[in-house]
Amino acid sequence: MTSSQASGALRRTLGLSQATAIGLGTMVGAGIFVFPGLAAGHAGPAAMISFALGGIVALLVALPVSELATAMPVSGGPAVYVARTMGPLWGTIVGVAQWIGLLFASAFYLVGFARYALDLLERVGLGADFSPGLVGVVMGVLVTAVNLAGSKKAGDLQNVIVGALLFILTLLLGYGALRTIGTVGNHELPESFLPYGVKSVFTTAALVFTSYLGFAQIATVSGSVRDPGRNVPLAMVGSVIVVTLLYVLTIFVATGCLPSEKLGDLGETAMIEVARSLLGRTGAIAIVAAGLLATLSSANASILSGSRAVYALGTEGLAPNGVTSVTNESRVPYVSLLLAGGPVAALTLLGRVEVLAEVASFLHLALYGMLCVTLILLRRRSPEWYAPTFRSPGYPFIPIAGAVASCAVIAFMQPLSLLIGGIVVAASVVWYFRYSFQRGNE
Repeated sequence: MTSSQASGALRRTLGLSQATAIGLGTMVGAGIFVFPGLAAGHAGPAAMISFALGGIVALLVALPVSELATAMPVSGGPAVYVARTMGPLWGTIVGVAQWIGLLFASAFYLVGFARYALDLLERVGLGADFSPGLVGVVMGVLVTAVNLAGSKKAGDLQNVIVGALLFILTLLLGYGALRTIGTVGNHELPESFLPYGVKSVFTTAALVFTSYLGFAQIATVSGSVRDPGRNVPLAMVGSVIVVTLLYVLTIFVATGCLPSEKLGDLGETAMIEVARSLLGRTGAIAIVAAGLLATLSSANASILSGSRAVYALGTEGLAPNGVTSVTNESRVPYVSLLLAGGPVAALTLLGRVEVLAEVASFLHLALYGMLCVTLILLRRRSPEWYAPTFRSPGYPFIPIAGAVASCAVIAFMQPLSLLIGGIVVAASVVWYFRYSFQRGNE
């Protein structure tokens, strides 16, 4: 494989639909198919509020990030924005946090994919004694291979997956909502709305926030998006709004079909039993197929975005130049792709879904808070080069609210997730000083 260095820009091959599909595909995966059982087990029907809170936080951050993305439409997004505003140390922290956060998120999605795949094999009589981690590793390798073929191919794959996914969800959730409110079928009154207390709503919001990582991934691949001044803000804000409504509707339907305690016991594959209760065996098979598509699309988008986070560290001089190597023909950053797809295997084998999800959330919430601060600093300094084609409304209240809300969600995470996230941040600081020292001696 031949390569070229980052001096040649990546090819802009992603349109509005593909950029939106990257956001939707990532966010729909975890939110619709992996989290309902876990969320309902923690907060009951009030998990609807948890998802709504996550959507509000995501929207508060999406608007400032959209402005930054139109001012600096480059691959890697957040790491570049922070490095050019707050300096290389902070840029390194954000870049590493984004990269490692996406590794954890990708592993989370691939474990979810594996559980749905094994369930499908069992339903068709081909059950095998495979570990979910092993199945996830194999699929991670295949997804990485697709991305190595080119960002347009990855974007086209995302379009197909998301289109099929939304079609299945529209039919299932539409019928489920009608039955839950008693318009069709046998209506049963739902359980107590808040069975586990008010605090459970906030701790559940912290758990499920991984569902909302997709909007920032649009900024991460903005260097590959056509007409970024228009397409990036539309894709970010639009995908957050659509997905938040889908999440709330999904919990409404799920808790209207099955008790929260049972949903919690079913865990990551609870939506299969929800579909079975609505449409019988056909519904169960349809939701398994949709779950496979959703988790696959999430993994695909996360690995694509993770590679751009690594690429950004190289372009900003915060990592060895080799990570910016790209293929001559398709301009794919193959080294950074391997660094994004390769380590996911080890994390996938761990298989601890809730820890994977919360660590990914912690790292992204930390960088979201820094991005909101970055926007405030740029607006106050107003450097000559800062000329965004989209201006975040409600300044300075929205970026301040976004930063505060991001920190507030972190406060409700479990100690292990906070510990792992803190270690990653500390390691990024060590990396910066070690690498900058080495470069200074070259």
